Amino acid sequence: MKKNLFLIGLLFSAVSFVNAQEITTPQYAEKVGTKPIQQGNWMIGGSLGSLGYSFEGENFNINVTPRAGYFISDGIAIGLGVNAGLETVKDGDNIWNYGVMPFVRYYFPEGASSTGRFFGQGEIGISGSNGGTSDTSFAFGIGAGYAHFISQNVALEAIAGYNYSKSNASSAQAQNGLGFAVGFQIYLPGKK
Repeated sequence: MKKNLFLIGLLFSAVSFVNAQEITTPQYAEKVGTKPIQQGNWMIGGSLGSLGYSFEGENFNINVTPRAGYFISDGIAIGLGVNAGLETVKDGDNIWNYGVMPFVRYYFPEGASSTGRFFGQGEIGISGSNGGTSDTSFAFGIGAGYAHFISQNVALEAIAGYNYSKSNASSAQAQNGLGFAVGFQIYLPGKK
């Protein structure tokens, strides 16, 4: 009898414990509205994987671009991106790339959802390479992307765009191409 009461008590405790557990599903989106992109907030993050193709040299590149920006008004951020990457050249030596690109980003109110925002971005600065000869170039890029908020302060993003660069060497030709990047941004609230 004691054994049966003990087993019934143990079974009752196990069932109570299992029912008391709250089961949560992974979070894939967060309704944020305009709170992360308000004036005075900061954004830190960047592109972790960036793929591109050059029209002139038939070469492929991959880059990592950390960025930091400040919202000067609701939906408009200015900031700085630093670029580091590798370019593989058909029938040639690989080239290491670098760059410093100030940017401006605008989040469109049209087409926005409670969990995401479309944005446009423009950047202008200098880029360079170190593959046999060291070379510095004027560079600019324009792109459009989408930021999907997975939490109140974190967004995954994808951006596609066009980039252009021209070396300061006298015999240099301009380089241009298309690129696609994925990354994330962390939105930090500013002081109120």
